[in-house]
Amino acid sequence: MKTFSKQNAPKNFQEHLTVLSNANLLTTIDHPINKDSELHPLVRWQFQGGLKEQDRRAFLFNNVVDYEGRRYEIPVAVGAYAASPAIYAAGLGVRIEDIGDVWVRGMANPIKPELVKTGPCQEIVLLKEDLQRSGGGMATLPVPISTPGFDAAPYLTATLVISKDPETGIQNMGTYRGMLKSQDRLGVRMAARLGGAGGYQHWLKYKERNQKMPVAIVVGCAPAILFTGPQKLPLNQDELAVAGGLIGQPVTSIKCKTVDLEVPSDSEIVIEGEISTDYLEPEGPFGESHGHVALEDFNMSMQITAITSKKKPVFASIISQVTPSESSVLKKVAYEPLYMSHLKSVLNIKGISGVVMHEPLTNIRKVIFLKFNRSAPQTEVWRGLHGAANLQAQCGKVVIAVSEDIDPNNADAVFWSIAYRSNINTDLSVTGYRSGGHGPKSGSGGSDGTLLIDATLKHDMPPLALPGKEYMERAREIWETLNLPSIAPQAPWYGYELGDWDQKWTEFAKQAVKGKWTENSTDSFERRVDGIKPETPTRNIKS
Repeated sequence: MKTFSKQNAPKNFQEHLTVLSNANLLTTIDHPINKDSELHPLVRWQFQGGLKEQDRRAFLFNNVVDYEGRRYEIPVAVGAYAASPAIYAAGLGVRIEDIGDVWVRGMANPIKPELVKTGPCQEIVLLKEDLQRSGGGMATLPVPISTPGFDAAPYLTATLVISKDPETGIQNMGTYRGMLKSQDRLGVRMAARLGGAGGYQHWLKYKERNQKMPVAIVVGCAPAILFTGPQKLPLNQDELAVAGGLIGQPVTSIKCKTVDLEVPSDSEIVIEGEISTDYLEPEGPFGESHGHVALEDFNMSMQITAITSKKKPVFASIISQVTPSESSVLKKVAYEPLYMSHLKSVLNIKGISGVVMHEPLTNIRKVIFLKFNRSAPQTEVWRGLHGAANLQAQCGKVVIAVSEDIDPNNADAVFWSIAYRSNINTDLSVTGYRSGGHGPKSGSGGSDGTLLIDATLKHDMPPLALPGKEYMERAREIWETLNLPSIAPQAPWYGYELGDWDQKWTEFAKQAVKGKWTENSTDSFERRVDGIKPETPTRNIKS
């Protein structure tokens, strides 16, 4: 097993920001920035503005305001986990080329967390009346709107949502979105598709017991801990232990104040509470990582029982939506080496030399490129194609093998290889009946396949998950005023409707950027129902 004698992973989020600053990977903004209409669009420009991957930076906003001009004391960091592979590697304290080896080691050698009695994450504790008073609770946190023009409220994105299996006592950490509903209430979405999120599996068990599910949401922590959330780890594997394996030493954890869960003791902010297993309420729309706006579904409702934090925390948020994004980098830099390890070491595929998960627009899951040495037998090429398509149910809708002279990061080169190096009669295979995976529900038939397809728009779809044109244009003006690196817009650079959209959601989005998202929450609260499954579209339920 490879050793990492020089690994020096940051122990907490603010230490990580210092590392990024010293490495010239952090841009600090002291100019007033509106969290609801300007903040995410501004950072989005480094993904949609033609900047090279190595030129992307983390952003730290020290002067965050809302629609009404109220200034927040808490800074907001965006892109600080994975705006680029270099930033991700800094979070592990290794070189980019070592990321895959670190993950293989961490998963094979988890280290149990060390429980401590006190920790920085509980220097400030808000309970009961502090949560419910006007301007208290969640209203004290500078939660941004990720996709202004489409999102119905500010959303928690850089989350670790911690729950516990009521049977085994093993904790799970997942990165699930959290929609602000009120000072002491959140809407939480956990994937309920086949297999489902670990938190959702716990929710089903609590529902069977007719009990509420205790949860704790961590916002801002050491990168190695945050990195475990988006990965598809076994349900019985404690992600805190895997995080310890990633850095080679135990993570320190602390008991929550109001729920029986453990959280990283050096977290920036922790939101404690209980999720109802009786009622679901409308949640969304929200610009999702698959690149379209997730429409309004019935999802989980969380009643907040405590908010704890450091005395001077930094709020963390993730750029997601249309890829490339921080969300896709978080997955890509770990998925690619793990796929390579599986194909080369587990399946023993001969001649394979690289795995690239296509990122722009497709969100890495759908299209996978495999690179083979010219000497690789055709039998090994086909074993590799099937192996990549079947490793994860939601990954590998299209898998393409190319020779070593083709750069898989250049889609034009791949198309050239398909055009002139394949015979459609003999070199194409279609495998049906696999999971449709993470994507919009418009026109969804449930199962999908592994195939080459005509990907033109054939039915109405939700809007493109980018901020609306007016917000991106305003953000570009600010970008240029701040003398940030020159950008050249790459279409599409703003969100627009594609047919599957209700105009009431447009009104929700307008209310959200005006700071009136609680009015949207009042509407959704009145539409609560019971007896249905999470992620049921609201349009399927008659008012």
